This record gives sequence, structure tokens and C-alpha cells, in this order.
Amino acid sequence: MPDKPSVLFVCVHNAGRSQMAAGWLTQLAGDRIEVRSAGSAPAETINPVAIEAMAEVGIDITAAQPKILTAKAVQASDVVITMGCGDACPIFPGKRYEDWKLDDPAGQGIEAVRPIRDEIRDRIEKLIAELDAR
Repeated sequence: MPDKPSVLFVCVHNAGRSQMAAGWLTQLAGDRIEVRSAGSAPAETINPVAIEAMAEVGIDITAAQPKILTAKAVQASDVVITMGCGDACPIFPGKRYEDWKLDDPAGQGIEAVRPIRDEIRDRIEKLIAELDAR
């Protein structure tokens, strides 16, 4: 389907927030929305506490791998959502950009990561409603 929207989630390490967001969007939107994530300075692995937090709600992100942010990924996306990557994300005309102010789960315990996970879900639900209405 050529009009299927695509969303790119970007954070510095692509190991926590952006991976949780990609997991939520994949789970809640199914194949209606193409999901990507990347980081300006990707980590080696996904944050294990982010994996644990998502597993608590039945979403498995263990197979995800941090990826480097590329201009090609941004160009291929309709919506680019940044999460603390600053000016590292290239800007292209005609793209929708949002910056979600979210606490960084890096170095945090599960008690601190759960509210981040839940806030991401709330934002994802709103995003899906907006994209479905377009």
C-alpha cells in the first residue's frame, strides 16, 4: 500500500526510548504503519531494563539492534520523532518532525523505566490516531 505512513524514532543510543517506541508502535498499529528506529551514536545492545519493562507488557524487543541514523532513513520516513538527539537529526522539507521530551532510561532501574514506557505508550496511541485520521 503506497500511502502507508512510516515513522522513524531517533534517540542518541537507539537502545532505550526509541526501541520502546518502535516496539509499542509495532504492537499497537500492526502493519498499518512502517516502523523504523535509529540513533546518532548507537549503543552496542538494547538497554536490558528497557527490554524488561517492555516484556512486562508483553512486547518482546530482544531481537532489535541499535542502528546508526542515516539521511536515507529520514528521507524514507513521513514522521520523524526525536527523543533527545539534539541537532544530530538531518532536516528535510516535507517531513513531520516531533521532539518528545522523555527521561533517558540509561542507567535507571525498572521502577524509573516503567513510567517512561507508559508515557511512550500514551504518545504512540495519540500518534496512531493522528496517522489513521489522515
